[in-house]
Amino acid sequence: MNRNKMTNAIIIYGLAIGATLLITGRDTRADYVFGPAENAGPVINSSRLEIEPIPEPLVLWFARQTEAEEWEWWKAQRGTEDAPWEDSVNLGLWEESHWNLLKIAPSSTTADGLELYYYAGEERRPEGYGGMDIWSKKRAHIDDDWGPAMNLGPMVNSTYAEGLPAISPDGLELYFSGWSSDNVRPGGHGRADLWVTRRATRDEPWGEPVNLGPTVNSSAFDARPYLLGNGLLLFFESTRPGGSGRTDLYMMRRATIHDPWSDPMNLGPQVNGPESDESGFLAPDGSTLYFHSDRPGGYGTYDIWQVPVIPIVDFNGNGTVDIHDLQKLIESWGLNDPSLDMGPTPFGDSVIDTADLEVLMSYWGQEVYDPHLLAHWALDETEGMFTADSVGDNDGMVFGDPVWQPEAGQIGGALEFDGIDDVVIVKPVLNPADGPFSVFVWIKGGQPGQVILSQQKGANWLMVDDDGKLMMNPKSASRKSISLYSEAVIADGNWHRVGLVWDGYQTTLYADDIPVAMDPQIKLGSASGGLAIGVGRDNEVGSFWSGLIDEVRIYDRVVKP
Repeated sequence: MNRNKMTNAIIIYGLAIGATLLITGRDTRADYVFGPAENAGPVINSSRLEIEPIPEPLVLWFARQTEAEEWEWWKAQRGTEDAPWEDSVNLGLWEESHWNLLKIAPSSTTADGLELYYYAGEERRPEGYGGMDIWSKKRAHIDDDWGPAMNLGPMVNSTYAEGLPAISPDGLELYFSGWSSDNVRPGGHGRADLWVTRRATRDEPWGEPVNLGPTVNSSAFDARPYLLGNGLLLFFESTRPGGSGRTDLYMMRRATIHDPWSDPMNLGPQVNGPESDESGFLAPDGSTLYFHSDRPGGYGTYDIWQVPVIPIVDFNGNGTVDIHDLQKLIESWGLNDPSLDMGPTPFGDSVIDTADLEVLMSYWGQEVYDPHLLAHWALDETEGMFTADSVGDNDGMVFGDPVWQPEAGQIGGALEFDGIDDVVIVKPVLNPADGPFSVFVWIKGGQPGQVILSQQKGANWLMVDDDGKLMMNPKSASRKSISLYSEAVIADGNWHRVGLVWDGYQTTLYADDIPVAMDPQIKLGSASGGLAIGVGRDNEVGSFWSGLIDEVRIYDRVVKP
């Protein structure tokens, strides 16, 4: 079956199942990760300053400073979305005729392209109300020229500085900020704040602006809002304390346009470095975040940088995108499932639907990169005293005399333990108290009391109880971390995939990808010891594993088998 026919068949199947499901109202948090930041290269950057990258599918707009310290507007083009950017073209000085009309980016215009919002200062438009005002232009049809510039008036603009506007797709919300350290709108919380003005219809005037409040705005500089096309995600930059550098990029999300914004989230060290990272704009297909930065490694003082945005599509954590991941998608069809919502890429749209299916199918059958995979021991070696970690430097040392079984694993080879003194020891990989994590292992064999995976001086993460059933035994018997028992028999001589997942609120045991035990836990005991494959946390007699172990995987995210 070709991919198109397969996709159509899956859509029909998914819709049939989805028709029986109820749509929830939970907030969405798509599972994605930022890749490493890369300089956009010499086609875009020079020894001068480059700022304000605004991506379209085949065009990248940006500004470059001249030797006279004026700003010119440039653009780079490419033939396809997968092709590299070609030589940049100079469009002339960054005057209103270029900047305000060519900056037709998401956040600058309404979704229908009929209203444009921008800011201009006294030197450009002296008929305004203050040092910086917000203006708009309108047109009746998408192919028409823009009409005359219109000041938004004294309800929005003041004698202070208003600028950097971001219009919602429906044209009913307008976000903006002051951006001058000594000329900001009264009633704020810092040197520059984010504000919003609203109107009931496109034909009505804008209402009195509302400050987004102390949860969003800090005592520092919060500015340059950029609203994603569906109106559910807002990027901005801030110099608030606790960031990675002088200026960091943040984002907020909301479940619907009627819901309040979440707390601001720092985009993290892959995006934000020790210097200034500013003016973040997402490519239309959601694959790349562009911004400007003065971080080291560039061609000039400020350069254009880009970061890939990678959706997590290996839901069950088996290393490839296959029928098991598809099954998870179908089971949640029509629901707002944050762990599966990835389409449109990368942040989702609060419902599992064909957009998520398209993303999944684009990775079908592929081994995928998952930066949340902290360690993976395939145990496929044929000899030696070490077993390789395929994703990091956490190679394990083999003690005793376990037997390599190159053809006997569930996936490739496996390691056979004798139940007496065989064990694999690995340096510390994670602290369970730091946040959500998942561990999954294939096993065959085992006896009561034997341990599959433990953290030295910590918990026996996966083991067999006195009746041959899967259990987890924590570091202590306190209520904060209690033993978790299941009814799943795993010491029966058959292959089983067993796992432990803590999502920050609940611990769950899995056997053959089915949840078999769970317990609410808001905190796990801290432990920094190394890992032991095939023995208990204290190397106690009777805890050594007898049987085969294969495919040990550890994640710092929730895996949904």
